Amino acid sequence: MINRNKASILKCIIHKVGNKHNDTKNAFSENELQFDEESYELMLPFLLRPFTSLVQSHRFNHHANIELNEINAYSKEIFSDDNTLVETSKNIVKHLYEQSTSAQIKTGDVIVAYFDGIEYNEMVIDAVGVFKIENKSNFFQTYLENNSYDVIVQKGINTKKLDKGCLILNTGDAEGKVVLTVDNNNYEAACWTDKFLNIKYADDYNSHTQNYISLCKEFSSEVIKTSYGAQERNNFLAKTIDFFKENEVVNIDRFKEEIFEEDKHIDLFESYKKDFEAEQNVVIRNQFDVSEKVLTKEKKKIKTDIKLDTHIQIKLDIDAPDAASEHLERGYDEDKKMHYYKVYFNAED
Repeated sequence: MINRNKASILKCIIHKVGNKHNDTKNAFSENELQFDEESYELMLPFLLRPFTSLVQSHRFNHHANIELNEINAYSKEIFSDDNTLVETSKNIVKHLYEQSTSAQIKTGDVIVAYFDGIEYNEMVIDAVGVFKIENKSNFFQTYLENNSYDVIVQKGINTKKLDKGCLILNTGDAEGKVVLTVDNNNYEAACWTDKFLNIKYADDYNSHTQNYISLCKEFSSEVIKTSYGAQERNNFLAKTIDFFKENEVVNIDRFKEEIFEEDKHIDLFESYKKDFEAEQNVVIRNQFDVSEKVLTKEKKKIKTDIKLDTHIQIKLDIDAPDAASEHLERGYDEDKKMHYYKVYFNAED
């Protein structure tokens, strides 16, 4: 998460990237953008706004040596000498082009910018940004001709939404430079994060919280719901969220003791955890600090609706972990040969 109140664009250039699969070519600019006041006032928030609400950060990755990561190397060149922006930005586009090996990957404008005055963790730093514009919007342009106004349709960049972007901050830790990324077009998302940027989540309390909640969400859907039904799934998720809210530090052994009533369920969870770690290529920590920002974000994503085939939905409150077990009963009616839910309440809102 950054603060952009004091940020400014020091240098900026736009190129066009083609698609290697479709044999469409790149097109390069030879000079940096020269903003007028109006375009600058639109461009700065357009590029930086998406990063002001990000919670998790990434670090560069490489199978052999982090110094061989292309975007890591190119951003270092710009940090060392911003006069290299024009030529280095061309290399960035060429690298992006080499990853465009699918017909689904769109051509588009690539903006490379060098920023100053970005606030991050109470520091004011510079940053390199790489942004890809894949979709353009139609708009009407009015013009005067023969004493009458007419309109034509033109295509342009929608300043309300950035398709793809990354921000490499000139600060870091033992894992390397801090990288923030957004991708509002989910198709071929792996091309942007895994192939072009080659990044991984930072090994911090944000990712530890994210990984564990993701584990619990998938376990609840694939194991609990399948074996015991949607009500038990929602009970488990509500108890999980409540445990995270009540504990600043999560200890896995304590979590299992409080959440699961039977040893066989703990065994199921442990077995699923091993498979999850292998499939996701992550390590679930046995103890970690809770990230309240990640918890709040992930809690909003959890769906607790019980959808029935009779076109009725029951929505449970994720913040009331005991409500479903105390006031909701599930049974089977032999006469109707149908399952049912019985809900207890004192008054309707």
